[in-house]
Amino acid sequence: MSKFGSSQSVTRFEDQRFLTGKGRYTDDIAPDGALHAYVLRSPVAHGTFTIDTAEARQAPGVHTIITAADLAAENLENKLRASVLKNRDGTLGDASPRTILAEGRVRFVGDPVAFIVADTLAQAKDAAELIELDIDDLPVKLDLQPGGPTIHESAPDNVAYSFDLGDEAATDAALADAAHVVTLTTHDNRVIVNSMEPRAVFAETDGDKIHVAVNGQGVWGTKGDLVKWFGLDETQVRVTNPDVGGGFGMKAMEYPENRLCALAARLTGRPVRWIGERTESMLSDNAGRDLNVTCTLGFDAGHKITAYKVDSLSNMGAYNSQFAQGIQSNLFARVLCGPYDIQTMFFRNRGIFTNTTQVDAYRGAGRPEAIYALERVMDFAARELGTDPLTLRRKNFIPDGAFPYKTATDELYDVGEFDRVLTRAAKEADIDGFDARRKAAEADGKYRGLGVAYYIESILGDPSETAKVELHSGGARLYVGTQSNGQGHETVYRQILHDQTGLPLDQIEVIQGDSDLIAKGGGTGGSRSVTTQGMAMRKTAEVLVTGLTEFLAGDLDDADIAFDAEEGVFRSPGSNVVVTLLEAAERAEAAGQGHLATSQETTTLPGRSFPNGCHIAEVEIDPDTGETRVDRYTVVDDFGVLMNPMLAEGQVHGGVAQGIGQAIMERVVHDADGQLLTATFMDYGMPRATDMPFIAFRTEEIPSTANPLGMKGCGEAGTVGALGAVANAALDALWPLGLRQVDMPFTPARVWGMLQEAKGQVAAE
Repeated sequence: MSKFGSSQSVTRFEDQRFLTGKGRYTDDIAPDGALHAYVLRSPVAHGTFTIDTAEARQAPGVHTIITAADLAAENLENKLRASVLKNRDGTLGDASPRTILAEGRVRFVGDPVAFIVADTLAQAKDAAELIELDIDDLPVKLDLQPGGPTIHESAPDNVAYSFDLGDEAATDAALADAAHVVTLTTHDNRVIVNSMEPRAVFAETDGDKIHVAVNGQGVWGTKGDLVKWFGLDETQVRVTNPDVGGGFGMKAMEYPENRLCALAARLTGRPVRWIGERTESMLSDNAGRDLNVTCTLGFDAGHKITAYKVDSLSNMGAYNSQFAQGIQSNLFARVLCGPYDIQTMFFRNRGIFTNTTQVDAYRGAGRPEAIYALERVMDFAARELGTDPLTLRRKNFIPDGAFPYKTATDELYDVGEFDRVLTRAAKEADIDGFDARRKAAEADGKYRGLGVAYYIESILGDPSETAKVELHSGGARLYVGTQSNGQGHETVYRQILHDQTGLPLDQIEVIQGDSDLIAKGGGTGGSRSVTTQGMAMRKTAEVLVTGLTEFLAGDLDDADIAFDAEEGVFRSPGSNVVVTLLEAAERAEAAGQGHLATSQETTTLPGRSFPNGCHIAEVEIDPDTGETRVDRYTVVDDFGVLMNPMLAEGQVHGGVAQGIGQAIMERVVHDADGQLLTATFMDYGMPRATDMPFIAFRTEEIPSTANPLGMKGCGEAGTVGALGAVANAALDALWPLGLRQVDMPFTPARVWGMLQEAKGQVAAE
């Protein structure tokens, strides 16, 4: 194995330009002379309105103002794409569109009303002040329950959809017969994604062709939407993704500004740019999580699970966002039963409209929420049953010999050795030494708790991907259909191609995010990138090498010639002739067979892979202040065959940081009128380096059988396991005080309130 190949911790190539200020981000590369756009947003959460832009259109520097009426005048549909589920009764869920610009009614603070384009951003903002926006307030709905003030007439009781899975009667019967029944309700708090780089877009025209650059997670969805919206031919739309400073699912879907910049560029004949300011992003970016989940587990006398029932209410915000209806329903269901052998289950999820920002994909998208609920109730059950949390998990794990295993929600887990991973995690975390650490904390006046969470996640997204390799005199150009948002794709893809061709890493150029150069791709999301793209790259390289081998066999009249991938050369046992890959491509070109220097293949994964692992957290709580600090953190993951262990560890660290952030400090708060009270970093807690413990990361390699490289995705795993581990640690610390209902986030004020509740002095928040 080459020291630069797969399974080696090669440092990231892309960091050189990122750390030296040479990154090419959307707002950095907008064309010179581009006009600036500003979005006028609703200042109230719910109301009907009229709008008059006449005076603003005459303001200095203004080139155009776009409202819903202007979209209608251009015969453009005023809605964005959104998924619609089938309800439990066979009908379809609510299909109310998310409008591009509000039309007669606003439904959340930040709802876009007008798009102002001017020579400068200051002029656009000044013009927005001249727009007469007259809003008549309507009652505001914020609670996560059916009913309340109607937000969409097509959604009675504000229920967007009602999703069921499983056998309710059989599950209820099994629960009625169970020796023990344990129920727990948890709240999964709403978070703001807060990517380092806010959303940004610019658009420009060239004759009848339009180019839109957006910092998204793929180009083809945006291209398809623009082609359809404008009624253009596919050749008339080019979409690019330059460098992207964080996506986390939030940048995977369409937003109004993408289309509005494209329309403004066509109307003005000038490039148009827009970038969100931080508070604007907090108001308008798709939020994450926000659901209430009630879980009920039935156990036999020996503590084996006999039934599992889940009832959840998930906040949709004011509109159906692109993937939203599927996240807390289908995607939650993918890992509903986690790593446990549960075959009798029932799951119901209802999506509820509220007068808040729409909720959509955020790192993990449904799987962190499902695992959080399951691991919370498993830990709670262990305490109620008087057994050890690790013992209860071991007793209910899917046995090693049961794979491939069909889950009750119709997923096919390919491989798994959950007890092996848990045992390694317990050793690495030094669980045997926890009692001594707890006593030391008590001596220091602190409460200390240990929490365990065992997660499994399902890799999502399109199982097909395309790769193209072009050899040239200086090396190779590799075209990929995924899009890096900071994960290190440019490095790991070089490693994979190096493994197959022997080409030095610095001779490989990775090209991504350009719909003119890459005809098709699935983009990045659902931890799919390395598994799908790696398989396509392997096939592409195989076809390339095979074609050149056959050419050389004829050109050199040597049927024994073969390719040595480790050294990147063709050689024959009976000859001293050595031909490098690039030399072979040059010989083919000279012989009129230049097509052999290029290969493009599309492959489809035969099945999904299922990364899994164990997170163990220890927290300390200061009873005087309520401060909760994560003091120790251990992760043991089964990611199958790792392409680059260092990059995988970095992804886990980032995911754990986001999980700890949600568990300890992140929380979206609205007042009774729907105003966002956490709209700046002064008000919304974000984890800093000082809030993070050292994260001990280890792996147990159990290769996946769902792809020939044995890989399992790792991008979202850290978040999937972190929430439950930290929350269970907090419960463990507070359990001796008599507290049974503890929910994220464990901010000082909330935990202090819990402590006062335990003392019987005040009610919990």
